[in-house]
Amino acid sequence: MLSQYELEEILDASLSKGGDFAEIFIEETAQTSITYEDNKLDKLSTGTDVGAGIRVIDGKTIYYAASEDLSFESLKEKALFLANSVKKTANKREIGLTPVLSALEFDVKKRPNTVPISGKVDIVKRSNDIARSYGSKVRQVTVRYIDTNQAVTIANSLGRYIEDNRIRTRFAVNVVAAKDGILQTGFEGPGGTVGFELFDIYDPEKVTRTATERALLMLDAKHAPSGKMPVVMSAEAGGTMVHEACGHALEADFIQKGTSIFVNKIGQKVASELVTVVDDATIPGNYGSFRFDDEGTPSQKKILIENGILKGYMSDTFNASLIGSISSGNGRRESFRTKPVPRMTNTFIQAGLINPKDIIASIDNGLFIKKMGGGEVNVTNGDFVFEVMEAYLIENGKVKHPVRGAMLIGNGPEVLKIIDMVGWDLNFQPGTCGKYDQVPVSHAQPTIRIPEITVGGRS
Repeated sequence: MLSQYELEEILDASLSKGGDFAEIFIEETAQTSITYEDNKLDKLSTGTDVGAGIRVIDGKTIYYAASEDLSFESLKEKALFLANSVKKTANKREIGLTPVLSALEFDVKKRPNTVPISGKVDIVKRSNDIARSYGSKVRQVTVRYIDTNQAVTIANSLGRYIEDNRIRTRFAVNVVAAKDGILQTGFEGPGGTVGFELFDIYDPEKVTRTATERALLMLDAKHAPSGKMPVVMSAEAGGTMVHEACGHALEADFIQKGTSIFVNKIGQKVASELVTVVDDATIPGNYGSFRFDDEGTPSQKKILIENGILKGYMSDTFNASLIGSISSGNGRRESFRTKPVPRMTNTFIQAGLINPKDIIASIDNGLFIKKMGGGEVNVTNGDFVFEVMEAYLIENGKVKHPVRGAMLIGNGPEVLKIIDMVGWDLNFQPGTCGKYDQVPVSHAQPTIRIPEITVGGRS
């Protein structure tokens, strides 16, 4: 481990030829990954990834170098290499690091590295066996377990110096069922900034049965209707809508490039007055939570849209400077090999006041979405296409038979504007955001009513 004095020396070397800002990000991540597939243990890996990234910012230009060698001599050499790329003449400065503390404490009760590998393998094997026990219609079962323990040290030329440890655990079951040439998928994947107590919170047998029964249920479902209709999205559906159709367009790199539909709209109405959108990295246990972002900025709760009015963007330090703002604690990176960029953490539509049952009862004929799938969105104009994993017809205010093959087609900002009922429930779903590289996130929404949206189907 480098001393504080050595970190200061590296930062000083980074700015020895000029530049406005320098930073070093040191990471040591231990990970265990287990995959059970085709009725066998398909993959088991454990290992530790160690390295550092050094960043120098000069105006609007970023210089970046990464190294797996954490020796002081090697990192200082990298710092000097970056310094020689900077065009400005240096002004001598003294860099003094001051440790930053966080009031947040994420309490991990069962550290994953204290649990034998055999215990982790037993869980994934048992889940596979449970899914397979449903019979021959179950054609493929993939069960994955992963835990990570990421220790980071972050120091920069502004004097910020933090050390942090992040533990995450996730368990996911994906089941493919088939009948008469029809294939349907069921998925469940709980996870969080927790240790092995994840399985005290989420019973792995229940998770497995939910995924399996979803796939089997959809085999016998009718084709979804097509056309414009009212849609109720349950809290259990997850926050795919808010993450994809709204969240990315509120990230400051898209704002400063002018490619987001929300450019220059601070203070304007961009959604229904019933809609408040929040990004909050401080929620204990959520998959996208942390005490500090990957620039060492303390985690924050950010109100992005309040009662329909756009209030702000999610930003890292660099992009915030370009749009005349300050970092919101959303600077994130996959590892030391990549520079930080604005990314979501735990993003959600805030719960409202209405009983979810009353929202369903308000629909004469429409679609009830219980679980969303994947999708695509155009950040520039907000157009999206989302798959639906589990859906039902609503008839006379009651949820009736299941339907398969539904897709939602629309425009994110326009959908936000017409939401006219918001439930009092909220359900977070963990995920991995692949905007540029991979980072853990979660997203949520309450039960909401969209009075009209285009549904793609076959009926």
